[in-house]
Amino acid sequence: MTQPPPFHIGMLVFPGMTQLDFAGPLEVLARMPGAQIHVLGKERAPVLTDIGQAVLPQLALAESPALDMLFVGGGPGATALMEDVDVLDFLREHAPAAQWITSVCTGALVLGAAGLLRGYRATTHWTAMEVLPLLGAEPVHERVVVDRNRITGGGVTAGIDFGLTVAAQLHGEAVAKGLQLGMEYNPRPPFDCGSPASAPAELVAQVRGRAASITEARLAAAARIRAA
Repeated sequence: MTQPPPFHIGMLVFPGMTQLDFAGPLEVLARMPGAQIHVLGKERAPVLTDIGQAVLPQLALAESPALDMLFVGGGPGATALMEDVDVLDFLREHAPAAQWITSVCTGALVLGAAGLLRGYRATTHWTAMEVLPLLGAEPVHERVVVDRNRITGGGVTAGIDFGLTVAAQLHGEAVAKGLQLGMEYNPRPPFDCGSPASAPAELVAQVRGRAASITEARLAAAARIRAA
């Protein structure tokens, strides 16, 4: 059987990232035919996630090869990345040659800050939806949104759905379904409150309130970016 050509995927890791935003997509993407994953950090030093776990980049941004796909996950640390010149320049430099430009959760805000979602439909974590229009994107309340060569996933656990969507786009539904079955991805959550559309209003208000300070910081960063 002929082996597919290498498909180079650059996955950005950074301090304060949410680990599942990275690990969920990684679990799917790394199993695609021909996939070559490059875990990229600003430097090669370990980065700590928002729960204090260390993730080790394989390469610094300056060492990255040409990439077929860019991926940025989210987390509290994504707010700083929205104004990180090195990261934004890296994304802008590699985006023109990439076949796919992608994100999960608030990684979409980083893509937006780099100008890569302007005029595109996109999704992000539900608490950050109001930030997207300031960055030129059209917010869509869906689990995964595909608009031309942009694929964005919603918050955290949407990363697996995102990965399977990417696999279907690149290799067809049969391959994606095989990956899903191999992972036994058959979610049956014990509670029906994983979305603000289904959760009780008082719970939505509580979670939104806990996220208020970081949402305000993201809105302020987006306003500065828009005004620049």
